[in-house]
Amino acid sequence: MFKRLSAGIARCEGAIAAGLAAVISLLILLNIATRSMGHALYWTDELAIHAMIWMTFFTTSAVLKRREGVAVTLLVDALPSGIRQGLHFFVDAMVLFFALFLAVLCWRWYDPATLWATGFDIQAFQGETFNFMYSETSRTLGVPKFWVWLCLPIFAVSLALHAVVNLIDGLKGLVGAERRLA
Repeated sequence: MFKRLSAGIARCEGAIAAGLAAVISLLILLNIATRSMGHALYWTDELAIHAMIWMTFFTTSAVLKRREGVAVTLLVDALPSGIRQGLHFFVDAMVLFFALFLAVLCWRWYDPATLWATGFDIQAFQGETFNFMYSETSRTLGVPKFWVWLCLPIFAVSLALHAVVNLIDGLKGLVGAERRLA
């Protein structure tokens, strides 16, 4: 069940990232065209940057799910199969640790429990926590920044799911290797 869910989410992440790449290209072309006509649309820069950030997180999650991150494997490839699988398991565990750590940081940053306790009153939330993330807006778009930053908790949750699935697959590989050696 988790494996299918993870694969489906990774497909969605890849499709969203591809769509965002197209949007970024169109925004940059629009920016070039409007600047050359002397009527620059300044919000296109900011929107392109935000789209690029979201695209990067979606792509990173999908790439780490497939274990296709950039790596130098010269030493790892020279190791025996059992040790190599153990190192892959360790990397998957570190990815899970990072995802869970990021999720905890996002929870503390967004602080939904306190926001709920204050009745979603932003002023009361800020007074209680000195956290002003819900009132900050982007410079040219005027969009509350917490919507832009939402890519971080989404990334943390999807990456954690992918890492758990990869760890389970890695454990199956380690158990299978031990059975073959026995």
